[in-house]
Formats: sequence, structure tokens, C-alpha cells
Amino acid sequence: MICVISSKGPFASHPPWSSSGSKKVQSLPPLSVTVVDPPQSSGAPPVLECDEVRSYVGRKTTPMWLWIAFAPHTRQIVAYALGDRTEATARQLWDRLPPSYREAALYTDDWERYGAVIPGTQHRPCRTSAGRTVHVERWNNSLRQRLARYTRKTLVFSKSIQTHEACLRLFLHQYNLDRIIL
Repeated sequence: MICVISSKGPFASHPPWSSSGSKKVQSLPPLSVTVVDPPQSSGAPPVLECDEVRSYVGRKTTPMWLWIAFAPHTRQIVAYALGDRTEATARQLWDRLPPSYREAALYTDDWERYGAVIPGTQHRPCRTSAGRTVHVERWNNSLRQRLARYTRKTLVFSKSIQTHEACLRLFLHQYNLDRIIL
């Protein structure tokens, strides 16, 4: 069966797709609006765990890395960045942290790009076996279970970066809002 879309068919009234995503994605507030502020009662700085997850856009030869800042005390995603594994993407993640988390202690894997961006007094590189990034690693598993774009050895790809980020933003907003209710 061959399907031809014409200007007279059922898709005639559908607006053309924009490069900035769907209306639903455009109406989303910034991710920081869905984030609970860290507790101030203990006097200790808040803790964040950071990690990266690989996916693909277009085809398997174009990897796209999702950089995550995860707050273990609220189980929320505080900030994210999409890009490659360079210092520029690490800087984008750092710049997207809400002001209330700028003084947080950041536990990361020993990837050198974090050390180039995060101030030395806040950066706490550690091995996965040390157990300081178990919450964000567990979140990565949840992401892989819920979004097929992030499963290992996947056959699912986004055709464009805009679609990839739109799907991710919708997921992150819903995930964070679910944590506020709980």
C-alpha cells in the first residue's frame, strides 16, 4: 500500500512541523521550575550526582550524549545538557544548574571534562565502585526502561535533534513533577 499525502487529504489542515518542536514542548516551563530547592536546615551544601548516557540521532554513527545532574535527596533531575563528550557540553550542564544548587558538592565519574568545568572545591570525582553515584546510575536504568532511545543496542533513533530533545524534555518534566507529588 502506498500512502500519498496531498494538500487535499486529511493532513491538509495540519500545520507544518516547526524546528523548535511541538506546541506541548514549547509550552513547557524551564526544567528548574519543576525542581525542589535543596534543604537548608542541615547547613551542609547539597549533593548532586552527575553522569552521561549515550543515545543516537539519525543513525548509529552519530552519538548524542545526555549529561545529567541528579539530586539524590529529592530524586529529581536538576539540569541536563545534550551534546558530545566535550568540555563545551560539560560547561552547558554547569550553566544550567539552578542558583540554589551552585554551591553543591558534585560527585562524578572520573571523566576529565567535569574537572575542567566544576570548581575544585565542589568537584568530587570517584569511581563507580565507591557508591557515590549509585542514585544517578539507577536513574539511568529507569531512563533506559522508559525511553527506547536510550536502551543499549537499540534500533530506535530520533530523526532529528529537535525530536530527541522534545521527547527528553517531556519525560524529564513529568519525572520531576511526579517526584514533587510523592
